[in-house]
Amino acid sequence: MVARMEMLSIDEAKTVARECGIRESMAGLSVYRTLLRHPKLASAVNHLLTTLLFAGNKLDVRLRELLIMRIGWTTGAEYEWTQHWHFAERVGLPPEDVIAVRDWRPSKRLSAADRAVLAAVDDTLERGKISDAVWAECVRHVGSPEQLLEMVIAIGNWNMFAQLLRSLEVPLEEGVKGWPPDGKIPNGGNT
Repeated sequence: MVARMEMLSIDEAKTVARECGIRESMAGLSVYRTLLRHPKLASAVNHLLTTLLFAGNKLDVRLRELLIMRIGWTTGAEYEWTQHWHFAERVGLPPEDVIAVRDWRPSKRLSAADRAVLAAVDDTLERGKISDAVWAECVRHVGSPEQLLEMVIAIGNWNMFAQLLRSLEVPLEEGVKGWPPDGKIPNGGNT
């Protein structure tokens, strides 16, 4: 895939990242090499990402990663699926649980909380909002108001990223194989 927008070189991206307070380790990622063309926007987006991923997040990491994987799969966002497949592995999610998000409803691997969050993702992607019935399940199984708010923001954030990644055709990093673990591509996948 050829990106629609030329990415900064890794060295350029590292320089810009330092200037706007983004960790240099992120600058080598294709998504950051693209975002850093607009440093102020990259800084704002990075702040939200680091808050949701690392800094004071309230939502259970398992639920967050499952919702990201569902968005990546449903929207056909290869970059999002691939990056978060590896992140989910690092935080200890069993591969079978991650794969289950592809067709989650009949899966026996997922908890009530997992199912509530995945239903919230599907509602949001299909209807633009979480239905009353699904919201009630999220209240029952996800947790506190802070966790619920973070869930809604996370769904919006990673849906925005799926759109950005697909619209700009951000490529995977060199040598990274897409759609782990088996190369299976969803309908609408961008490979």
